[in-house]
Amino acid sequence: MTEQTTVLQRLKTDHDRQRDLLDQIAATSGDTERRRELFKELNKELKSHAAAEEQAVYSEMLADPEVSDETRHSVAEHHEIDEMLNDLAATDMSSPAWLQKFKQLDDRYRHHITEEEKDHFPDFAEQIDDAMDKEMTQTFDERKEAEKEAAELTPEKMEDAKE
Repeated sequence: MTEQTTVLQRLKTDHDRQRDLLDQIAATSGDTERRRELFKELNKELKSHAAAEEQAVYSEMLADPEVSDETRHSVAEHHEIDEMLNDLAATDMSSPAWLQKFKQLDDRYRHHITEEEKDHFPDFAEQIDDAMDKEMTQTFDERKEAEKEAAELTPEKMEDAKE
């Protein structure tokens, strides 16, 4: 399938939403209710998206030698981003360290999704046929909903927050 698939379109839509959340958080300051709510929403969004993407798309792409290296790379980045989210959750939102860590997360995540969209998705699209796309889209939608309900802020202990 050479055109953009439904599941890849769904992932891109999520990425656009996540970029918007990152922008909104960047416009906040201090330990405010708005920042806390936006960060909680971002956390749920990123964790549920990554888990559903891995279950629906990456599980299939790992089995394909044409794209398995790209897939493993993205999975590794998901784990790195998850650790960054957890560390950020353990950091005092009113501290300069929080903003510095948030900017690092923002940069890292934007790099990740740009790389997926520009490099990986075109390669994945060549491997996904209509039947696979339909199944992946259904799995993604179901898993994202379930994962979003289960996603929690899981901060490191405050004393374990990275400097």
